[in-house]
Amino acid sequence: MARHEHSPRIDLPQGWPRRVKSAMLHVMALGQYAAAYTRSWAVNGRIARVRFKAENDQLRQEVALLTEEIQIKDTRMKRVDPQRRPHYLPTERMAILELRAAQGWSAQQTAEAFLVTTATIASWIKRVDEQGPNSLVQIRGPVNKFPDFVRYAVQRLKTLCPTLGKAKIAEMLCRAGLHLGTTTVGRILKEPPPPPPAEAAASGDRVVTAREPNHVWHVDLTTVPTGAGFWAPGVPFALPQCWPFCWWLAIALDHYSRCAIGFGVFPKRPTSLAVCTFLGRMITRANATPKYLICDKDSIFWCREFKRWCRRKRIRPRYGAVGQHGSIAVIERFIRTMKDEATRRILVPQRRTDFHRELNHFFAWYNECRPHAALEGRTPHEVYFRLRPINRRPRIEPRKRWPRRSPCAGPRTLIAGQPGDRFTLEVNFRGGRRHLPIISLKRAA
Repeated sequence: MARHEHSPRIDLPQGWPRRVKSAMLHVMALGQYAAAYTRSWAVNGRIARVRFKAENDQLRQEVALLTEEIQIKDTRMKRVDPQRRPHYLPTERMAILELRAAQGWSAQQTAEAFLVTTATIASWIKRVDEQGPNSLVQIRGPVNKFPDFVRYAVQRLKTLCPTLGKAKIAEMLCRAGLHLGTTTVGRILKEPPPPPPAEAAASGDRVVTAREPNHVWHVDLTTVPTGAGFWAPGVPFALPQCWPFCWWLAIALDHYSRCAIGFGVFPKRPTSLAVCTFLGRMITRANATPKYLICDKDSIFWCREFKRWCRRKRIRPRYGAVGQHGSIAVIERFIRTMKDEATRRILVPQRRTDFHRELNHFFAWYNECRPHAALEGRTPHEVYFRLRPINRRPRIEPRKRWPRRSPCAGPRTLIAGQPGDRFTLEVNFRGGRRHLPIISLKRAA
C-alpha cells in the first residue's frame, strides 16, 4: 500500500482549499499594513531609542526583502545548465574581481555568489593583466580620441551616479571644466540616449510665455509612498493614500528658470485652503508674486475658494487641458525627476522632520548643482538670480595636440592652462546622499 495514504493531513476550514494562496497574499499585505502603522508611531515618538529602533527595523526589513529577491533570482538561474548560462562581459568580470577584493572573498565564495565555478574565478585572476581588445578582463571604457583617463573618469562617474544620463554627465563635466559632447559621452558609455524632456504647453485663453523669473509659476500635487508602492491584494487593491503609507506634496516651480520655489508636506490630501496657505508661504519666501499660475483642473484648484484667493493676490490662474498630453509638462517633468533621482533612491521616512530634511537636500541640489537641458546646461539658480554660468568658464583640454582656437563641445570656451593637462575627478555628495552628486575637476600636479 502506498505510504501517502497513511500520512497525516491538516484539515482546512470549509471553503478554504481553493483560497489558501489568496489568503497568504492577504496575510502578507495585512502584515505590511500593521508594520507600517506601528513603525509610524515609533518614528514620531519622543524617545530617541524608540525612533532608532523603528529606523533599524525598517532597514532590516529592506535588507531581508532584497535578500529574498536575490535568492529567488539565483534559484531560477541555478536551474539552468551551467554551460547554457549567459557569460559575463569582460567589464563585468572586472567588476566582480573588484567586489571580491573589497569584500575579501575567497575564490569559492565569489564563485557561489555569482553562480560560476572556482576554476572560472581562478582563470580570471591569472589573465587579469592581459592587454588588447580581446582580453578576458577589461576595464570599462573603450579607447578612442580622448586619453584613457578621460574615459575612465566618465565611466566611474556613471558608476558612482547611475541615475545620470549621457547629456547630464556632459553638462556636469562641462560645468567642472571638461567639455565633452553628448554623443562622445554616449559612445563612451555605450548606452542609448535618454528621452528628451517634455516641453510645457499651458492651455487657457491664450498661450502664456514666461519672460522673466517669477512671471509664471506652476503648482501641482503628488504622492510619495513610504513603501515600494500602493498595491494590496484586497479590494480596492490599494493602500490608503494617506500617512503613514504615503506623504502628499504640494510643489511650486518657476517656469522661466525651472527653479523649484518650495514644497509643502501633508499627511493626507490637502484642501484648497491648505494649498492657498502653502502658496502664500512661497510668495513670502520668494518676495515676489507671479502674474500667472499654471495648474491642472483638480477639484482643489478648480473651485471658488482657490479662484477667489487668486483674485485677492492679483494672480491669473491658467489651467491645463483635460486629457491633453504636455499641458502641464514642466512641473510633471520635475516631479518625475524628484521621484527618479531622490525619493525612489532612499527609504522614505515616516517622520515628517526627516522627510523634510531629505527634500531640502534634493531641492537645494536641484537648484544649485543640477544642470538643466532646457537652460543650455545652466542651473535654475544661475538663471533665477542671473548669475554667470559656470560652464562658460575656461575649460580643461586633455588632448595634447588640440589647437587652442579649435571649437569644442558647446558651449564653446577658451582653454585654461595648456592642452594635455591631466586632472583628478572629485565627486562629493550633498549632505552625504549618494544620489545627489557634486562633481568637480582639479588639475593634477
